[in-house]
Amino acid sequence: MPLSARKTLPAPKPDRRSAILDAAEAEFSAHGFDGVTLRTIATGAGVDLALPHYYFKSKENLFVQVFDRRAKILNDLREAALIEAIDAARPKAPTVEAIVRAYLEPLLKGPHLSEPGWKNYYALVAYVNNAPGWGGRLMAEHFDPLIRKFLDALRLAIPGINDKDLYWGYHCFSGALTLALAQTGRIDKLSGGCVRSEDLAEACERMVPFITAGFESAKRTAPSGRARAARVKSSAH
Repeated sequence: MPLSARKTLPAPKPDRRSAILDAAEAEFSAHGFDGVTLRTIATGAGVDLALPHYYFKSKENLFVQVFDRRAKILNDLREAALIEAIDAARPKAPTVEAIVRAYLEPLLKGPHLSEPGWKNYYALVAYVNNAPGWGGRLMAEHFDPLIRKFLDALRLAIPGINDKDLYWGYHCFSGALTLALAQTGRIDKLSGGCVRSEDLAEACERMVPFITAGFESAKRTAPSGRARAARVKSSAH
């Protein structure tokens, strides 16, 4: 058959790409990477099966692009909040609470939450953060550079903090946040409806003092903290 007689795939419309990303986000967040096929995603997006291949080449590449799509938005929001917290405290270091708020509030209280799709994305982040095959790769690539800036800010707020205290503290922080992002509804049942996992704003207000207190406990064991405690003890005698 001459080339001129072969059928060619018409160029997809731009909105179809977004529809595929939205459908993939919903499917991956609900069923994980292995529980989803490109056919299922194409059906959810209302497009021909050829289009996910056309745009993304493979399911793995589609998964990565779904994860990447909203990550920059979150990073920009949190970095701006961190810079504001540091500037507001100058010439002193920011407080631990201010740093924790800068980390959480843009995620759990931001105006972007009114847009469709964020619940699915947050569930996807929770899935990736707990998936050995993906967490070490995607979380590190998309979020670790910004997280290191928050850890540096915590070093300013807690001079002399032990690295193990800092990183294990962040590990606990990340775990609590991941569970909040997952919005599984478990806390709803456990509390008899007193607490709702979908109430991210309240989750934020409960988490801020809890996480702050955890890091503050490390502050008391840091060298500068021990020196202050010794001075207080000495002055009491």
